[in-house]
Amino acid sequence: MADIEPHTAPPLIDFPTDFPIKVMGKTESQFPDTVILLIQTIIPTFNPENIESRVSSSGKYTSLTCTVRVESQVQLDDIYRLISAHPLVKFAL
Repeated sequence: MADIEPHTAPPLIDFPTDFPIKVMGKTESQFPDTVILLIQTIIPTFNPENIESRVSSSGKYTSLTCTVRVESQVQLDDIYRLISAHPLVKFAL
């Protein structure tokens, strides 16, 4: 019987890459700085200038699009886990 190689799908993202992460939370003064510090925990060189901010029409929520330079899927997953676990964050995409 012939050995069958397991099928491995090619990665969906070519690393390293600049990857946009959208983070949504209640509009609070510490929200952007908190997200910056969380990202810098994983990527110390993250530049806060790589963030676009939008406030909802009601002013209740703020959305941040943070473009991060990630080196691997593990690093990207670590960022998502850390951000998503923070109480100020409603969700991260």
